[in-house]
Amino acid sequence: MSGEKKWRYAFFLGCVAPNRYPMIESSIRAVFDHLGAEILEMEGASCCPAPGVFRAFHIPTWLVIAARNLTIAEDLGVDVITGCNGCYGTLRDAWYELLHEPELKKMVNEHLAKVGRKFKGSIEPKHIVQALYQDMGLDYVKGFVKHKFKDLKVAVHYGCHILKPSDKRPWGGDYENPRFLDEIVEITGAKSIDYKDKFMCCGAGGAVRTAVKEVAADFSREKLVNIRDSGADIIIDCCPFCHLQLDLGQMEANNYYKDIIGEQFKVPVIYLTQLLGLSFGIDPNELGLIKNHELSGVSPFIPIDPFIEKIKEELL
Repeated sequence: MSGEKKWRYAFFLGCVAPNRYPMIESSIRAVFDHLGAEILEMEGASCCPAPGVFRAFHIPTWLVIAARNLTIAEDLGVDVITGCNGCYGTLRDAWYELLHEPELKKMVNEHLAKVGRKFKGSIEPKHIVQALYQDMGLDYVKGFVKHKFKDLKVAVHYGCHILKPSDKRPWGGDYENPRFLDEIVEITGAKSIDYKDKFMCCGAGGAVRTAVKEVAADFSREKLVNIRDSGADIIIDCCPFCHLQLDLGQMEANNYYKDIIGEQFKVPVIYLTQLLGLSFGIDPNELGLIKNHELSGVSPFIPIDPFIEKIKEELL
């Protein structure tokens, strides 16, 4: 999209998207550019750091590193967006706590001074979903839809950190049964269907995937059974780590629990901006939806070809 940009954001990449799912990063960039948002690079940004690991072991270290990342966006003078729930949880929680706890802010800035930085709290950390839903608004985003999906049933997965802790989140509504992500999905014409335990964790959070992969896969197995029983064609998520667990985790659940799941899981996992991008008419290659290699051990692990075939006629 050419012309003057209406919004400017610093883009916090996190770890999983650029390293495991670069197609997610590509789709975010493509969609935000299409919508008239300028993306600024956060040079020198580090891990957020991961809330399930760093915060669990040493909160001061977690706060200082998070605050350092926020100061990079402060230097750019724009709000920071991220497409990862974990990164969002860290950046927003740290930002909120430092704004409301003067002693913590003082401690953090004493450490940041050693590297010539200072946390001011002058910008707001946002999830890309927040930018789409609150900054731009559904009516505006809907205006870019060129292709309406007519018979696409979607199982929406919110993930944990985008919703809670509720006192540090901007949604201002029912945190036990939210609809904002479903509403974004449904502007494409897709149908967001209800399924049992919809707001259950993907299984990877809290470092469970790292500590005991079989337990993480068991969480995923239960969620995937519920999704399969709902008749969903695809899973839509808004977090690369959830995406990893729901994609690679399907293969792991198929392996660990093959004796109890019956038919093996094979539900395509699509990131939110990949779906939006298709409905906007953006080239699927630009959205990372066309796999042009036969490398093993490289995402996506669950084939997405059935999804592309299902919607092909609607995109012609």
